[in-house]
Amino acid sequence: MTTHYFEHPLNEKTRIYLRVEALLTQMDKAAQFGDEMQHLIFFRSLFDLLEIFEQIQLKSELAKDIEKQRLSYRAYLNIDGVNLEMLRAVLDEIDGVHSELMAAERFGQSLKEDRFLSAIRQRFNLPGGSCCFDLPALHHWLHLPLEKKQLDAQKWSTNLAPLTQALKLWLRLTRETGQLRERLANNGFYQSDATEANILRLEIPLETGVYPMISGHKNRFAIKFIDFESGQASASSIPFKLAVCC
Repeated sequence: MTTHYFEHPLNEKTRIYLRVEALLTQMDKAAQFGDEMQHLIFFRSLFDLLEIFEQIQLKSELAKDIEKQRLSYRAYLNIDGVNLEMLRAVLDEIDGVHSELMAAERFGQSLKEDRFLSAIRQRFNLPGGSCCFDLPALHHWLHLPLEKKQLDAQKWSTNLAPLTQALKLWLRLTRETGQLRERLANNGFYQSDATEANILRLEIPLETGVYPMISGHKNRFAIKFIDFESGQASASSIPFKLAVCC
């Protein structure tokens, strides 16, 4: 059975984390510049990240959330039956990531001061602003050897390494708190309570021909399934899998 995977944040901070994760993934996949247009994806993702860094104190928020996870896992040290070797490995990973995060500069600071990036960033906000007559510096860079462009991309991405590691860790540990379980949406609708939840994860059979519209917050949520072809709410019973991640 073919399924499609869907995630939904249940608070604004997690919504930002998932957006940042998506942008970092786009940067990573585009950084090889195997296609002549991948530079547009790379720079657009990078500049979108800089916009987010200017709007919120992402480093401090992420550090607090990593610290909460550390305290949560430490509470298991004195519980009988816990795999202490695995638990200590997780705590060591959290400690290392948290230390690197706290030692890092404010996210994006060096990137904002980069002469080349600063020269091309503003024009990227214009519709079609990446044309050669708008950004001659970019088009000079595009004609450099592929190895040079890949090294530049690696340098810019390395600047974001503490963010990438911390965010991946927080999201991985958060996702692991929820187990996918079979659910049924009667008449295309499902609702439930949650306790301090951060993310909903869904697996939906592709042959049902629906996608989810989700509303809610950390303590309660509702899912309405929409028929893809008609755009209307489905009246069918929809089987799916759901994980509530805290």
